Amino acid sequence: MPKTTVATLLQQKGKRKWVQLHVDSAAEAAAAEAAGIVILSCEADHTLPAIRAAAPSALISAGMPHGSSASPDEAVRAGFDALRRGADAIYCSHSPRFVEAMAREGIPVTGHVGLVPNLAAWTGFRAIGRTADEALTVVQKARDIQNAGAAFLEVEVVPVQLADHITRTTRMITMGMGCGTVCDTQYLFSCDVLGSNTGHYPRHSKRYADFAALEAELQAKRVSAFRDFVEDVTRQGYPERRHEVWMDEAEADAFAKGAASL
Repeated sequence: MPKTTVATLLQQKGKRKWVQLHVDSAAEAAAAEAAGIVILSCEADHTLPAIRAAAPSALISAGMPHGSSASPDEAVRAGFDALRRGADAIYCSHSPRFVEAMAREGIPVTGHVGLVPNLAAWTGFRAIGRTADEALTVVQKARDIQNAGAAFLEVEVVPVQLADHITRTTRMITMGMGCGTVCDTQYLFSCDVLGSNTGHYPRHSKRYADFAALEAELQAKRVSAFRDFVEDVTRQGYPERRHEVWMDEAEADAFAKGAASL
């Protein structure tokens, strides 16, 4: 599968739509690529290199933790670091001046409007843009992010009409979550798709598996195996002779004589 690039996506904007998934591990990244998902997001932490290796064809937008950079210069350094470790773009929920600083250095940036969890102290966890005034505020924020040079824009939990307007009037690739089918990508978190989400705020997903139940079953199997191990050690069933290393008889005798003379 050819590598998905920023240029490829921008050239195809308006001509097709993509599925996008936020993944938390290399195993999830490999499964996503095997399923034909070519746009991934992840954290810009220790998992990034392994996720990159597991999904070599995907475009990966790595998330810059909100507040991790206190200045545009720090954001540029963090962005280049994430690119070196395998990211193709940097998610940034900071202000447009941070986006502009990175974009000016050629770093592809993903901005964010609508329900921005990192900024929810100001809005609460709710749909954003249900009134005309609030919707116009979201449009202006999207324009500010575009003018700062972002390549992508996450659009989360806004009315369909608003998401449609933003998608039709921006050159950025819009990454839609909880706002209908009108954005350029349909974006979800793997934990929502797999049914393993334990977050405290409402999610906007259809569950496709119940990994929480599978994890509970796996944990019960872990406990059972550990108990069997404890019981085996207690009754001296482990280690068996085949698990041990022994000297042959001559070496053992020589060792015993040598040890006795110490």
